[in-house]
Amino acid sequence: MRPVPCLSLAVRFRRRVVGALVAPALLAALALSSCAPSERRVLVLGFDGLDPDTVDLMLAEGKLPNFAKLRRGGAYGRLKSFQPMLSPILWTTIATGKTPDQHGIGHFVVHEAGSERTAPVTSEMRRVKALWNLFSDAGKRVGTLGWWATWPPEKVNGFIASDHLAWHFLFAQGFEQQSGPGATWPPELESRLAPRLVRPQQIGAAELAPFVDVTAEEIARPFSLGDDLQHFRWVLATMRTYRDLGLELWRSERPHLMLTYFEGTDSTSHLFGHLFRAQGLAGELALQQRRYGRAVEAVYEYADRILGDFLAVLDSGTTLVVLSDHGFELGTLPDDPSRLRDMRRVSEKFHDEEGVLFFYGAGVRPGTRLDGATLLDIAPTVLALGGLAPAADMPGKVLQAAFRDLPQLDRIATYENRRENSGGNAGQKGGGETGAAPSRDGKVDEALVEHLQSLGYLAGGSSPESDRNLAAIAFEEKQFERSARMYQALVERDPEDSSLRTSLAGALGALGRYEEALVQLAVALKLEPLNPEGHYNQGLALERLGRASEAVTSYRLALRYQPGYEPARQALLRLTGSSGEFVAANAAEARALALAEAAATAARRGAYPEALAQLAEAGAVAPRLAIVCQYESNVAYLAGDRPRAIRALERCLALEPDNALFQQNLKQLQGGP
Repeated sequence: MRPVPCLSLAVRFRRRVVGALVAPALLAALALSSCAPSERRVLVLGFDGLDPDTVDLMLAEGKLPNFAKLRRGGAYGRLKSFQPMLSPILWTTIATGKTPDQHGIGHFVVHEAGSERTAPVTSEMRRVKALWNLFSDAGKRVGTLGWWATWPPEKVNGFIASDHLAWHFLFAQGFEQQSGPGATWPPELESRLAPRLVRPQQIGAAELAPFVDVTAEEIARPFSLGDDLQHFRWVLATMRTYRDLGLELWRSERPHLMLTYFEGTDSTSHLFGHLFRAQGLAGELALQQRRYGRAVEAVYEYADRILGDFLAVLDSGTTLVVLSDHGFELGTLPDDPSRLRDMRRVSEKFHDEEGVLFFYGAGVRPGTRLDGATLLDIAPTVLALGGLAPAADMPGKVLQAAFRDLPQLDRIATYENRRENSGGNAGQKGGGETGAAPSRDGKVDEALVEHLQSLGYLAGGSSPESDRNLAAIAFEEKQFERSARMYQALVERDPEDSSLRTSLAGALGALGRYEEALVQLAVALKLEPLNPEGHYNQGLALERLGRASEAVTSYRLALRYQPGYEPARQALLRLTGSSGEFVAANAAEARALALAEAAATAARRGAYPEALAQLAEAGAVAPRLAIVCQYESNVAYLAGDRPRAIRALERCLALEPDNALFQQNLKQLQGGP
């Protein structure tokens, strides 16, 4: 039996240089010593959500010349990600070589103790050392720009421009007007970088033209992350900022290791990914495509230019690592046409489990295809490139096949009990939490939460707690006792949460405690009858107890409330020989079903009048098929015809009076917008 992961399953968003940037002399004042040109350096460029299939497609079309250079002259492959595919979890896994239950970052945000207020995760919540700590402890110079969960910045032998730096534009006079930790280490770096940061307001018509087709009036609207265009201006401003600062800091500070993160490829895919090369769109979707349809492709081309800029400054002693934390299903429309209007807020359910991985430069074996690489392999490999031994408590491997001469170093037991010279938080990693109250950055915290909400990561303005994801991860790793304890604690904290009880039941079922699981599921389904996972888990528990006929009923309910729910289909096929899908009883019903499917396809394209005409014909042919009036209600609502949507649902309920989905939808429609 499996739990409901509640993983806010991560779906899908991502020209000219504005002004001069940091002069070499500017940062020399930080007294950061440089390394000799002969020493191997490592540069890591992370592009969030960069999709390997899309990269392959655009490579074949000749649109990504710099990625093509990496493919020809370096080692490459696909990088396997993990659930839940949420950026702070994945990028922390990349930077630490540790699983989420080891490093402790379980979500974008956490609930503050004794409050319903959410705030973004911070570096203080990470329980283990990251690459910048390890290199710094070894006396090597490091630099980090924009990486997730790096605020407040830790003291390192080098510099950190944290993930809060991109929100500098929120303050008229810079971060110095705020109390608490700054955005950089060393602190004085912040004031020197501030004048060079690109603000969204600096992204004007000329800069936007390669990406979108919008009017001057739209550009002039007040900044809001809920406005797709204004949000996209922030995306471009952030990409440009970290590109420009990264190039300058790489040249002037000469770190042994620098990691630079670009979010824009993911954010643009969340905002506009449904429009990528989509064919035959109509209505509002066609209007969206005319304005924003080339945004994703243009951002991939921009990422390629950024890559080319960094390739131009590499020396012969540098190894370049380019990667993404996951891929993205682009150009995909949802099966349920009722979700089309919110397609731009798709959450992480459209993330794919493979990202990109390239090695290029010093020591790399050209033309090598890498198979089986995972996020956990990056930190051990980067450590080996820096001449540092990976730790035995890092589950990943060193990707030796990518390199000609990489020494195979014996692993040390762990770095977590060593308190070295990096100072700050790094010296406390592995020794538990400090006990101090977590740092907060009020205005930036609010903006970050709004940003995440607008991309669909925090449904309904709130977020599952980090512990929920960590409990799901424990379940996936077959640590069922631990998972059950974690879910039990969460249920005690929030007994009205149906999905938590369903997940607890899944863990209990995995332990063979089926009667206890059924108790939890009874409460969960009373709280939320439209819970397909709950009905499925109930069916599993009943089946294990030998109550097959009751199990069949539960599996059918799972399919009723989520048609196509594959685990329930397979269970019914196993028990009854049928997948439980509706089978037409006669030619009229077959004709009506075909019309309903055609209508669903039309609705996904935004062609609502065409879909409604097909559904009217289907209803006339087979008036007693509930699926027809259900589709009609969905499409009528999307088309703005609420009265027709209500009438259609009332016909549905006359056919299936016990259908909780129909009851809930009708109540919502009758209650107004």
